Amino acid sequence: MSARNSTPPKTALVVVSDLEALTGFQSALTSRGYVAIIARDLPTALLAITQHYFDVAIVCSRLGEGGDGWPLAGVLHLVFPRAFIAVLSPGDPDVVTFQAAINNGVSEIYDQSRRPADIVGAIAAQSSGGTTSSGETVQ
Repeated sequence: MSARNSTPPKTALVVVSDLEALTGFQSALTSRGYVAIIARDLPTALLAITQHYFDVAIVCSRLGEGGDGWPLAGVLHLVFPRAFIAVLSPGDPDVVTFQAAINNGVSEIYDQSRRPADIVGAIAAQSSGGTTSSGETVQ
């Protein structure tokens, strides 16, 4: 028997209330080798945090009746300080959005109207040390 030098797959948490977007993120992450854990609301996301280690988290800033995504991003940053935390926000970020990102340890803000595959591609490039042309970095 030969010993295999394999690394475990990276795990990503996706917290988006829109089912179509959630499916898109799950598919894009899986195709890039991530194990995708999905949640449509704040309570489910909090439960997932207690059960998994996350390398990446993608959180919608507006979770509808399920809560606000900014404090969740902050909790994720505190629990998983080395994780890449991305927040999906409607439209172009303004000063208040940037301040929320800084306060909550967010790695990147993405316009939620972008295709999930494009966002996942940018996250994969940045979390592996590559660069993107998005110009939206909030580090």
